[in-house]
Amino acid sequence: MTQEHDNQPPASARAEIARQKMLSAALDVFGRYGFDGASTRQLTEAAGVNLQAIPYYFGSKEGLYIATAEYLMMRINTHVGDMRARVGAHLLALDAAGEQLSEAEARHFLTEILQTMVTLFVGRESESWARFLIREQMEPTEAFTRVYQGLMRPMIEMGRRLIGAILREDPASEHVRLRTFTLLGSILVFRVAHAAVLAQMEWDGVGPEQVETVRGLAAELVDAIGPLKGSAA
Repeated sequence: MTQEHDNQPPASARAEIARQKMLSAALDVFGRYGFDGASTRQLTEAAGVNLQAIPYYFGSKEGLYIATAEYLMMRINTHVGDMRARVGAHLLALDAAGEQLSEAEARHFLTEILQTMVTLFVGRESESWARFLIREQMEPTEAFTRVYQGLMRPMIEMGRRLIGAILREDPASEHVRLRTFTLLGSILVFRVAHAAVLAQMEWDGVGPEQVETVRGLAAELVDAIGPLKGSAA
């Protein structure tokens, strides 16, 4: 009896395991049914916990929803955080030295960002992430505000900085903003239009081979960025 008790993880570790199970399950359930459509019973049954777990760990269903958005940011940051910090540090160092970002550097960093996005969002792991984020795009809540400010905005603005350097235009210009969203959309379409992509490409699914194909496309898209014909250099 004592030996069995000794082999169990401490209460704090068990609580964290239960909390993580709930967040993982909530990401899928909220993504499928939305905040209003997901019942507390669905959420707890998906996580394998009792109904009291939501108020105990998160205070309310609303608290669980916000925590799920933060959990999603954490999951994505495990993939992009190091890259984002490295590119950001390089840009800050250039600014401090009063130097310009070269076109070659900008293309290199932008290719790395896009290829990371491909690996992250085209693969199967991101299905529940995409559902959650798409719902928040259509009907934004406080969760969108947190994801946008904490993750999306910094990455979009970094992309604008890099595209602006390639085009030699102000990153805050309307043209650069539009080019940035067009480029990001060229990658995200492989997730948000997943069924159409499979049908048109005649792929049975998206595995490592398909991901590498789209990563190659990302590099081509960056190579193709340039000023509009007839515009001033």
